[in-house]
Amino acid sequence: MSELSSRQCIPCRGGVPALSDEQIFPLLEQLNGWEVVNAHHLKKNYRFDNFKESLAFVNRVGELAEEQGHHPDICFGWGQTEITIWTHKIDGLTESDFILAAKIDEIM
Repeated sequence: MSELSSRQCIPCRGGVPALSDEQIFPLLEQLNGWEVVNAHHLKKNYRFDNFKESLAFVNRVGELAEEQGHHPDICFGWGQTEITIWTHKIDGLTESDFILAAKIDEIM
């Protein structure tokens, strides 16, 4: 279990700044295969052998998101799932986004 994945997401109520580049990169280094897009959101693609495996993964991510109170955008189809994460309340990245990304990798 990574240090990030052992933590809990903290709901954002707004009124805080998004993470700066200097804050983003040390957190990104703790993730595997995620990319930061425009210092605004995290994105990762997962590959599967078929639709059923992709759907099962999406359902596990949905359960985790509900548990954490932090919900990613999910796009999936036959053999693939794309996860996009950011904190909608501030329209940018928070530490909770990186925590959720690490937790998603653990349920893969």
